Amino acid sequence: MSKITIQCRLVASESSRQQLWKLMAELNTPLINELLRQVSQHPEFETWRQKGKHPTSVVKQLCEPLKTDPRFIGQPGRFYASAITTVNYIYKSWLALMKRSQYQLEGKIRWLEMLKSDVELVESSGVSLDSLRTKATEVLAEFAPLNTAETQSTNLKKAKKRKKAQNSDSNSLSKNLFESYRKTEDNLTRCAISYLLKNGCKINNKEEDAQKFAQRRRKLEIQIERLREQLETRIPKGRDLTDTKWLETIVVATHNVPTNEAEAKFWQDSLLRQSSKVPFPVAYETSEDMTWFKNQFGRICVKFKCLSEHSFQVYCDSRQLHWFQRFLEDQQIKKNSKNQHSSSLFTLRTGRIAWQEEEGKGDPWNVNRLTLYCSVDTRLWTTEGTNQVREEKAEEIAKSITNTKAKGDLNKKQQDHIKRKNSTLDRIINPFPRPTKPLYKGQSHILVGVSLGLEKLATLAVVNGTTGQVLTYRSIRQLLGDNYKLLNRQRQQKHFLSHQRQIAQTLAAPNQFGESELGEYIDRLLAKEIIAIAQTYSAGSIVLPKLDNMREQVQSEIQAKAEQKSDLIEVQQKYARQYRVNVHQWSYGRLMANIHSSAVKAGIVIEESKQPIRGSPQEKAKELAISAYHSRKIN
Repeated sequence: MSKITIQCRLVASESSRQQLWKLMAELNTPLINELLRQVSQHPEFETWRQKGKHPTSVVKQLCEPLKTDPRFIGQPGRFYASAITTVNYIYKSWLALMKRSQYQLEGKIRWLEMLKSDVELVESSGVSLDSLRTKATEVLAEFAPLNTAETQSTNLKKAKKRKKAQNSDSNSLSKNLFESYRKTEDNLTRCAISYLLKNGCKINNKEEDAQKFAQRRRKLEIQIERLREQLETRIPKGRDLTDTKWLETIVVATHNVPTNEAEAKFWQDSLLRQSSKVPFPVAYETSEDMTWFKNQFGRICVKFKCLSEHSFQVYCDSRQLHWFQRFLEDQQIKKNSKNQHSSSLFTLRTGRIAWQEEEGKGDPWNVNRLTLYCSVDTRLWTTEGTNQVREEKAEEIAKSITNTKAKGDLNKKQQDHIKRKNSTLDRIINPFPRPTKPLYKGQSHILVGVSLGLEKLATLAVVNGTTGQVLTYRSIRQLLGDNYKLLNRQRQQKHFLSHQRQIAQTLAAPNQFGESELGEYIDRLLAKEIIAIAQTYSAGSIVLPKLDNMREQVQSEIQAKAEQKSDLIEVQQKYARQYRVNVHQWSYGRLMANIHSSAVKAGIVIEESKQPIRGSPQEKAKELAISAYHSRKIN
């Protein structure tokens, strides 16, 4: 993706801000809340939940009768379209998340059915424990040839690398065992496979600790219970700007006694949930929905379609000012050429008006800050990038025309469609005057792997994918250079705020302390240095880890450090607790967003891969890059 998001503050008269707030808070947000409720009550909702997606046309159909509802009437047309887009986006994300949770739940339930103690396995199989171990050895021998070739190819000289290869083989072996368990119907074989899987694909000659096994099974049962609760209760509820639901809950909780623990927990969650105090954003999906101009003082201003009587002044950082100047230039060029240029080549793609919540007393349109978020295509900044986009769009339009003509006898609507596409094709040929800058061309086999960790925030490895050779490593200290001291300062600040928050919680006082922007500044420094190294080595892509297993990564790192301190479980747990206090987790999502944004501006491709759990930060970064290169070849 070559798109990034920039933002600016919008300044307008109080009457304009008041009218916009009322449209968004009193009409548009309640409409979105109602659409969210109606979608959740649709007869096909459970089917959509199982599939992990919903038909987007349903939301549009539900919105049509609501346009004449007295509660929502009087909104601009773009606001209705924005409500439909917002609801579709919310449910698209939510249903995908629920589908993943459902898969996790089904997998854990299957594992719970397989997870049995040695006593239960002996009773179920009808043989002695020694006979069961013998059968497990035979099963293990059957799958050994499947992993021998891979083990030999990855057999390296260093002991750490051999251990890593064995871990990889163990993962592949466990997958084969799970698949075999599913296919076989022989009870003894199933019991032997269950025995192997619960012991890490190995034969355990020691007597099983019944208490530890019970704790392990109970931990799995708790995980299943939590997943079931998430699947049952997490329905998108929208934003309650008037606190009506909160007041209703407090009245009910005051005058009634909960019938069970579930109801009490529901009341408690409803009262403790912090709802957003600002309305949903309003999206403008096309660049021509916004009109740019300069006022009498030379400041860039913007007007929005259906709100043309209100003008908003743009206040932004000097680093983003050139983007807004480009928006103005693009529209002026098209206007002066009498629409001979296509808006599909505008640098601005979409916009979104949103209110940022601020602290203070007074009317909400005076307290909260109005912000405009703009999505821009970085390729359209230069002549070379614009030519690339033009070729893509021309190919897409030509394909659409060909497919329409292939249908045979065309009706008037299809003929008009072809006419519009031909007109667009003629207009995108006319170039916009843009600066010249050669496109970045990296070598596809050179990858930059970036591993993330708890203590070592980011570690970089530049890898040649074809040979597996590492060209260079960079630690977090090397990436930050003289600014490394800022990282320690940030950790000290977070530790201090954590201590203050704990004191406030003890005194039942407000504990929402704001944090400085030092962490984000460090993220930008890291992103800048990573991009510079990638350009130095002409890397074709930067590989970032997938965040879905980041918690497991952090937990594994803490556990590994705790095991180095002592063999006693109690000492390990105490050390892990203290370590979590001293070394706080970073906002990895924010760091990756900064790297992604900088890479897009530089024209470098971003790839994602699963980060290994074990190994040093350098080994993780290397494996990350190699894994992405091999998966690219497979795909």
